[in-house]
Amino acid sequence: MGNVTSNVAAKFAFFPPDPPTYDVLEEEEGRLVVPGVTADKNMDVHTLDTKAGNKVVAMFWKHPFARFTMLYSHGNAADLGQMHELFIELRAHLRVNIMCYDYSGYGASSGKPSELNTYYDIEAVYNCLKDEYGVKQEELILYGQSVGSGPTLHLGSRLRDLRGIVLHSAILSGIRVLYPVKVTLPFDIFKNIDKIRHVSCPVLVIHVSCFSLLPLCFQLCGMPWRLRFSCVMPWKSLH
Repeated sequence: MGNVTSNVAAKFAFFPPDPPTYDVLEEEEGRLVVPGVTADKNMDVHTLDTKAGNKVVAMFWKHPFARFTMLYSHGNAADLGQMHELFIELRAHLRVNIMCYDYSGYGASSGKPSELNTYYDIEAVYNCLKDEYGVKQEELILYGQSVGSGPTLHLGSRLRDLRGIVLHSAILSGIRVLYPVKVTLPFDIFKNIDKIRHVSCPVLVIHVSCFSLLPLCFQLCGMPWRLRFSCVMPWKSLH
């Protein structure tokens, strides 16, 4: 029963666009490009090897005056080809570098989407930020939207000196999306409600626009661990 429920939760978690909305091509000089994306000298394309043997696509959007870098984990029904305009806007308005990536099985990334693969994916992207760009933990903001809150909290619970974490429409866990359970079951996936206990940096939760529903978004934060929230000027607390 546990495996069946876990598999059902996983099927609800991943909806990669089919077909993918972009391709990655290699130019003569070896530079990777994404046709259809506005030519941008401050955008690098990478294909990164993961522990599972998959190759995931990552894009690094550089801002010339950035002090911080955002590692963006997107929602479950999009790929990078649909989101490049968002990253251009975020980079311009927030004045941060942005590293975004597609999970295994999404876009031009190889493999199949799974909970474990998303963890391997974000670890590979974080290693790229450290090794290729020299990004330090205290300069890094993790951003997780929807299912992206899973890999975000996986990494965020392991790094002690992050600048901050943003959870956008985060899930408590995979099973809790389907059933109103009060305890974490062994076969659950994306056990965010447990992992957030180990986060030590400032956290911003973005969830609903209706104040009558606010208790839902505070399920993740109404507990006795040390978190800092900013609702009016979120980036002020992180900068």
